Amino acid sequence: MNDGPRIAIDAMGGDSGVSAMIAGAAKALRKDPSLRFTFYGDEPRVRDEIEEHKGLAERVAVVHSPEAIDPREKPSQAIRRARTTSMGMAINAVKEERADAALSGGNTGALMAMSKLALRTMPGIDRPALAALLPTLGDTDVIMLDLGANTECDAQNLVQFAVMGAAYARCVLGIAQPRVKLLNIGTEELKGTGELKDAAALLREADYLPFRFDGFTEGDQLSRGQVDVVVTDGFSGNIALKTAEGTARFVTDLLRRAFKSSLRSKAGFALSQPALNLLKVHLDPNNHNGAVFLGLNGLVVKSHGAASPKGVANAIRVAASMVRNDITRRIGEDLDNFRAHAFANGNAI
Repeated sequence: MNDGPRIAIDAMGGDSGVSAMIAGAAKALRKDPSLRFTFYGDEPRVRDEIEEHKGLAERVAVVHSPEAIDPREKPSQAIRRARTTSMGMAINAVKEERADAALSGGNTGALMAMSKLALRTMPGIDRPALAALLPTLGDTDVIMLDLGANTECDAQNLVQFAVMGAAYARCVLGIAQPRVKLLNIGTEELKGTGELKDAAALLREADYLPFRFDGFTEGDQLSRGQVDVVVTDGFSGNIALKTAEGTARFVTDLLRRAFKSSLRSKAGFALSQPALNLLKVHLDPNNHNGAVFLGLNGLVVKSHGAASPKGVANAIRVAASMVRNDITRRIGEDLDNFRAHAFANGNAI
């Protein structure tokens, strides 16, 4: 087996449990045979699912974990059981450098708490952020962060999120000079909170970093394809994300209802099938699966709990891309550069 990214997978996380995680890994391996996986979970169940995929057993490792994290479990409770759960053991594999990244579709709060405790934040990062890809009308997706890890953020946090998000865009989207904007209630410089205005002022001065700060953007512009990285606090980011997901479901359900309303509508549905299939592909969350905890001393990827095997495979692709592009090093270099310039100009950051 060729040496490739080593991914530790929490096989027990997610709504579909073991079957989706194993099938997703098998799908990812067919596209990239260099990947290496270690599954953490109930060994008999994991091995039974592995046997459903020809040749997979010879290419992966399985480590038994006696417990799994419940979707409703409080992070404080989950932390106490980290060493004996599939989620905690996968994260610990990254900490001990037995894996390059960890992947779980389980409890987001527990995953964040365990990851922060085990891996700690990078030097120069006050708080890690949750970043994800959202579909747009442009040629590439947009990266948005924070999506819920930090409900309140100051200007320093927002600047750090911008640096991390831009590094993510360079690694995963392949954009050399990502366009970065702050989410605000308007695009005018006088609008927004003091934290947003202060962060914007600092980012405007950071023209030596490998991204382009383009000011503010509003929520209705997120999907237009005019920005590569959108930065916000976790409270606003999570609301924006859930609103976008709800709107996508609303449009899909509305179209389905309209096409079933009459015989003429059903005939129109048949004629519109190619265009509707394109819409379905664009809005399918499995095509954008794989949120990332940025700012930790190690890589942790969150798969959507309801992700299909295709979605799990996409989350694995995101993890592998970040490993290959050494995103932690890139973020560290950009932060060092930013702090050096800020110090030289008398700005504490």
